[in-house]
Amino acid sequence: MRMVDIIEHKRDGLELSEEEIRFFIKGYTDGSIPDYQASALTMAILFRGMNKNETSILTDAMEHSGDTVDLSSIKGIVVDKHSTGGVGDKTSLAVGPLVAACGAKVAKMSGRGLGHTGGTLDKMESVPGMKIQISSDDFIKQVNEIGIAIIGQTKAVDPADKKLYALRDVTGTVESIPLIASSIMSKKLASGSDAILLDVKFGSGAFMKTFDSAVALATTMVEIGDQLGRDTRAIITDMDEPLGKAVGNSLEVIEAIETLQGRGPKDFVELVIQAGGIMLEQAKIAKTREEGEKMIQKAIDDRSGFKKLKELFKAQGGDISYLEDTSKFPVSKHIHEIVSDKDGYVERIDSLEIGVSAMKLGAGRATMDDVIDPSAGIVLNKKVGDYVKKGELLAKAYTNKLNIEEVLNEIKGAFTLSTKHVIKQPMIHKYISI
Repeated sequence: MRMVDIIEHKRDGLELSEEEIRFFIKGYTDGSIPDYQASALTMAILFRGMNKNETSILTDAMEHSGDTVDLSSIKGIVVDKHSTGGVGDKTSLAVGPLVAACGAKVAKMSGRGLGHTGGTLDKMESVPGMKIQISSDDFIKQVNEIGIAIIGQTKAVDPADKKLYALRDVTGTVESIPLIASSIMSKKLASGSDAILLDVKFGSGAFMKTFDSAVALATTMVEIGDQLGRDTRAIITDMDEPLGKAVGNSLEVIEAIETLQGRGPKDFVELVIQAGGIMLEQAKIAKTREEGEKMIQKAIDDRSGFKKLKELFKAQGGDISYLEDTSKFPVSKHIHEIVSDKDGYVERIDSLEIGVSAMKLGAGRATMDDVIDPSAGIVLNKKVGDYVKKGELLAKAYTNKLNIEEVLNEIKGAFTLSTKHVIKQPMIHKYISI
């Protein structure tokens, strides 16, 4: 078999065989297929697409390109949640402990952030002592004992995706739904969970900019999961404004804690309750989503979700006194207030602008080598639909950097005000399940 023949087949719009797809993934992972041929094939896939069968085979080949995690020794159905990423997305830190507090098993392998703010692991590491790399045996033991573990992915999991992701990033082939879907799902499937909930975001602060593109991606991933024998479901959620009010690492941890104590922002609480309800149905802890949502609300009300968060951090070496007293988190030297220069209703908050501004304040990475400042970020005082008066606080910027006047202006510019009353859209726009 020759790689050039595979490239030509896809260039001409033909369906690739299982043998061809597996030959490509094996060869590219072991280095026998060069970057220039891999980039030619990914460009052909970008233009010609892949059908359900091809995409499932591609995902399976990538999943098995390295180690896979065997979670069969965990008692019960293991559930996981994956978000396609957004500004202020601290959902795993709230929904994971809540779902575990209700009796489900949550085994999550997560990644670091590149861009707006840190990923889940970066946020967790804002608590001193927190370890995100633990052995597979300890990972399984922890889930069996307390119902939850959130750790970093090992380098041996899905090496094909690591190579392909880097290649796509520099060859203009990122925006291919089969390639995006196989990238996400191969990692999730290799991580071993029985059931997966996908939070696919759309809007200015999301990877998918439109509702239709988010639905297309989510549908493809749910179909992949179904074909490969996993209970996979998806929710399509709004990222045309930041999720919750906090954007930044320790700031988001504090907001997750407040949410578990019954004091969370309305949009974030809505997402957490609905996502948690679906996960409990997937874990067969609840008979319906609605029953699951009631269980999640109870775990917020009785603080059992917060107790589970402390168990999670303690098990992985974190200093839980920071969770019990959030004033212990370091505060940035400089706190700037951004105020409105007119009256009006908040019509829109540009998530991308807020996210990039938070990165410039120190909350995110422009490159993988950048060091994150856990205390940096932005806390919104107003959300879409709120009325604001001239001179009233829109947001606060936290940073240890100097000369950030331009960034402060960008934060103010992210807010669009209207003289007309603005109707707030629901957080979850669509639920997809097979």
